[in-house]
Amino acid sequence: MPPLTITVGVLALQGGVVEHIALLNRASASYPSVTFHFLEVRTPEQLSLCDALIIPGGESTTMAIVARRLGLLEPLREFVKINNKPVWGTCAGLVMLAEEASATKQGGQELIGGLGVRVLRNKFGTQVQSFVADLNLDFLGEGGGPFRGVFIRAPVVEEVIDGDGKVKVLGTVKKPGEEEDIVAVRQGNVFGTSFHPELTGDVRVHAWWLGNVVEALGQGGEGKGLVMGKGKGDAGKVY
Repeated sequence: MPPLTITVGVLALQGGVVEHIALLNRASASYPSVTFHFLEVRTPEQLSLCDALIIPGGESTTMAIVARRLGLLEPLREFVKINNKPVWGTCAGLVMLAEEASATKQGGQELIGGLGVRVLRNKFGTQVQSFVADLNLDFLGEGGGPFRGVFIRAPVVEEVIDGDGKVKVLGTVKKPGEEEDIVAVRQGNVFGTSFHPELTGDVRVHAWWLGNVVEALGQGGEGKGLVMGKGKGDAGKVY
């Protein structure tokens, strides 16, 4: 069998594109038998080269408008929901991957979909109310300690609306005096986090996700019809 070669794109409309690629490069060292290429994606042609994709943070309404103008919105939906390629959205990327969103701007916004959840945008307030919290992410396995989650105008999963057991909750956060909020979810090939792992320097979430991409592509050949496997330490409450 020839060596596995994987192209991972980062949607480069807004957000921490460079930071994501930097951590992906570091995380790829965990898989020395795989050749990785990391690509900034701004056109449908660039998206078509990708086996997997990260949608970074930013402002989700603006991202949707720009994606529509660039002719990317429908190809993104096909990438996620028809080709079922591995996709991870952080912060605004989580919003984009949700099937429904609350607290949108007047007139609403277009979404890519793929996660059977409704998200609440800007749950924790404005930029000045951003915070960092230690998260216990069991899917990362034991031995690494809590993960420092960076929350910047972050959304949360308000409700799981796909009740057939496909949505798995992988992380929560609880601020003092408030109820627990869902901040990491997964459904098949789609993974979403409210927080920004790319801003921490901690490579563990990127390495875990790349491991799932490797597993999915190893099982799925050219990347069609992929569903990410369990991966190291994958566990969570199922809805």
